[in-house]
Amino acid sequence: MSSAHPNPAALEITSDDLIRQRLRARRISLTGKQPVSSVIAGVHSSRFRGRGVDYVESRNYEIGDDIRNLDWRVTARTGKPHTKVFQEERERPVLVIMDMSDSMYFGTRGCLKVVQAARLTALVGWAAVRRGDRIGCLMYHNGRHYEVRPAGGRRGALRLVNVMVKAGQEFAPGHIAPASGSMEAAVKRARRIARPGSLIFLVSDFYGLTDDCHRHVSYLRQHNDVVACRVVDPIELELPPPGAYPISDGQTQGMLDLRSAPARERYRQFLRDGEQRYTDLCNRHALTRMTLRTPDDPTDALSRVFSYRDAA
Repeated sequence: MSSAHPNPAALEITSDDLIRQRLRARRISLTGKQPVSSVIAGVHSSRFRGRGVDYVESRNYEIGDDIRNLDWRVTARTGKPHTKVFQEERERPVLVIMDMSDSMYFGTRGCLKVVQAARLTALVGWAAVRRGDRIGCLMYHNGRHYEVRPAGGRRGALRLVNVMVKAGQEFAPGHIAPASGSMEAAVKRARRIARPGSLIFLVSDFYGLTDDCHRHVSYLRQHNDVVACRVVDPIELELPPPGAYPISDGQTQGMLDLRSAPARERYRQFLRDGEQRYTDLCNRHALTRMTLRTPDDPTDALSRVFSYRDAA
């Protein structure tokens, strides 16, 4: 649900909006700071693996070579010290697991949470292909999924944009019958898609987090870098003044009644529980944390976690 927005782009995912993120992506390099240590990124150090390396050959050891790369098997066989030569992989898969469940179709300022999540996903996609990496995405809503296999180049980013727009239209509240286990099923599915060494973004409000999600996230974290980005509306961080607030899903009208103290306390406890579940997930699996509010610029939020560079 959402309050009224004068800007239609704040209410729905559009290709024009997502393609515009391409220019903003020039300011972001998906290379982690060393270490990440901002309030939004959380208290855990996170040294991103970056691209992997492939073994190419072994050659004679030369003064100045890193002794950690000595090839002991060849050295023993030839009687002469040899060192391994590596070549950086050309591509690194980047995968976004994007929540498009009903709770993401909510916003009071800036835009709907699902729109902000799509902007962030597009920004990550453009930044990835600019760096020569591949971008993939797994979008989910009430047990249904859209899957975009990792692909590189402008075509890979545009395919991601097109599928997000299509999913945004199809997953809008009221279009699909509810089902359970969305986040759990999506993270489990990601285990099959994600190649070891991938950079994975989990973009959600995390209201659908279940105990079983921990097991699948733990598996992903063993072999990949995982960023947990919590997308929130300002009133999910701090309650508005007491009152009755009209809300709508675009078709029907409702009322968020926060006039009584008991109602405000129930709502406050619901928000605290959600925050605690998200915090526990990040702490338990040492995930890199990132909070993105609906009025914020996703580029600024990403730059708190990843390297910032001049657009030139």
